[in-house]
Amino acid sequence: MSDLDWIKVADVTDLPEGRVKTVTARKISICLSHYDGQWAAMDNRCPHQGGPLGEGSIERGVEGKCWIRCPWHGWDFDPLTGAPPGGHEDTGQTTYPVEIRDGAVMVGLAVEPQHVRTVTDAMAETMVNWGIQSVFGMVGHSNLGLADAIRRRVADGEMRFYGIRHEGAAGFAASAYGKLTGRPAACLTIAGPGATNLLTGMWDAKVDRAPVLALTGQVQTQVFGPGAFQDIDLASAFQAVSRFSQPVLSTSKHTELVSLAVKTALLERDVAHLVFPDDVQTLPSDAPAAVPDGRMGGAVVKPSDADVTRAVTMMNAAKRPMIIVGHGAWESRDQIIAMAEVLGAPVVTTFKGKGLIPDSHPNAAGVLGRSGTPIASWFMNEADLLIVLGASFSNHTGIEASKPIIQVDFERMQLGKFHPVELPIWGEIGAFCEAVGPVVGKSADAVEQMPELAERWQIWRDEKVARLTEEGSRGVHSAAVFEALSRVAPADAIIAVDVGNNTYSFGRYFETKGQRVLMSGYLGSIGFSLPAALGAWAATQDIEDLKGRKVISISGDGGFGQYAMELTTAVKYGMDITHVLLHNNELGKISKEQRAGDWEVWETNLVNPSFAAFARLCGAHGAKVTAGVDVEAALIEALAVPGPALVEIMTDVDLV
Repeated sequence: MSDLDWIKVADVTDLPEGRVKTVTARKISICLSHYDGQWAAMDNRCPHQGGPLGEGSIERGVEGKCWIRCPWHGWDFDPLTGAPPGGHEDTGQTTYPVEIRDGAVMVGLAVEPQHVRTVTDAMAETMVNWGIQSVFGMVGHSNLGLADAIRRRVADGEMRFYGIRHEGAAGFAASAYGKLTGRPAACLTIAGPGATNLLTGMWDAKVDRAPVLALTGQVQTQVFGPGAFQDIDLASAFQAVSRFSQPVLSTSKHTELVSLAVKTALLERDVAHLVFPDDVQTLPSDAPAAVPDGRMGGAVVKPSDADVTRAVTMMNAAKRPMIIVGHGAWESRDQIIAMAEVLGAPVVTTFKGKGLIPDSHPNAAGVLGRSGTPIASWFMNEADLLIVLGASFSNHTGIEASKPIIQVDFERMQLGKFHPVELPIWGEIGAFCEAVGPVVGKSADAVEQMPELAERWQIWRDEKVARLTEEGSRGVHSAAVFEALSRVAPADAIIAVDVGNNTYSFGRYFETKGQRVLMSGYLGSIGFSLPAALGAWAATQDIEDLKGRKVISISGDGGFGQYAMELTTAVKYGMDITHVLLHNNELGKISKEQRAGDWEVWETNLVNPSFAAFARLCGAHGAKVTAGVDVEAALIEALAVPGPALVEIMTDVDLV
């Protein structure tokens, strides 16, 4: 037996006489038995349904002979030979030689054969070629072949994998990654509940136009349909949320499926979904990995000359033009700011576009709408022309429909979607700016709006200072939280915000200096911020332009409670994330809506632990603040931590 690899699997003291135990040698799961003074090792999987024999027991049969009994369905096997009793159709278990050496139980295995490349190996290699660098998910019994293929790419330094605590967090993390980078990350789940847990995050990605690649395990193809364990119709479950959804079958063109999925996610800015039956994942494959070369054309949509001419005429004649920018204009922000400077026009953003122009810029007028400032609404009321770039006219933003409007969007269905606009222009925002930039100018009759803008900012800042005096014994004013964060947050930070009063206060009080803001925009899902911060931090490891940037997450106690255990994910991977938690023991936004609608305030109170103590128990930095004067110091300390940190700020639910 010198040609065997001898591997220690246990000490003789680990297994008493008459017992069995599951052990592992290399990657092989083995049932180790100690019976009648002898030791034996056999394949741990029962041939019936794969039950773990090492979790069973040695029991005496009706004829007095002892058998290893499978814990799942009672199949029996000889504890020393692995042979079944008469009547079983299978011939028994594979056995392995055992030796006892100096009190150690050694199992002999044949020299490990070279890995046979599989279908999922070829598909994972193709994902790498298409730029998939980060995968968020949970390894489980129906995705093990695919998970092993991803593991090999991770081992080779071509991918990173982040094991989350709940698949919903994987969905939000991948969605935030796509929103931030414009490139898809992948999320991995098992069949059944793992896949359904993913759906909320996929809807967040879909409605906010973020590219994502969803990879879900599935039961074996031979048991599709009849109702096998965790078998659900994944094609139907993902039909509405995905632009591309296909099963990976034995006869599929496997690398072509990956190419089409990732291409769809990129070009359509949507969810692409692949379903991996368990038995297909490990089929051998010699298909070469596919590459994106020759599959992606130029994507610039230029506006028509006639539309550009008319837009320039309207802009050059406007006395009080105002520019409204949404998240869709992010890549063209420098061109937009330059155009605003020429026009002397204030620039307001939608909430999703917050940060697109720093609030410190002379042309910045803050956020428009429910989460906005009185500066933005004042200038919209006074404007005689609204130039709307990459915004969707959400009712939360409240763009005034009666004003003359030039709307520019690369997606034709967004133009005049909710009401007619005077000039809808189909084209990329950057292409529009390039076309009008050389010929647009301020009207000779234009009002000088910049002095007015500075005056309005001063009025609003004085108002914010006045609100700080409202703080009492019930907790910190949210204005104090975001006034302090405005001072200390790095100018290039990435900030993920949640849903609720904390988010409205962030939009109203936080003054950006160039930070990038991520949110669950049109889905508005509570619990988004911490998983989104995981995705944003992963992007800072993948994307050169994002490296070294601090990630900040902001939520209320209701939102944090949704995915609180993901703090341990941040600890596990050493993620440099600072979470700012506004704690008021209430779903404050819902209480406010109940009062506004003349409802009784009901079931919005929360019972919480000390979140600062919870953070420390998880292995993160945790600090608790009860007074506004202490907020800044606590934030500075947490931001200096080179890893996960949480600042719990006890706030007054009524001071938003």
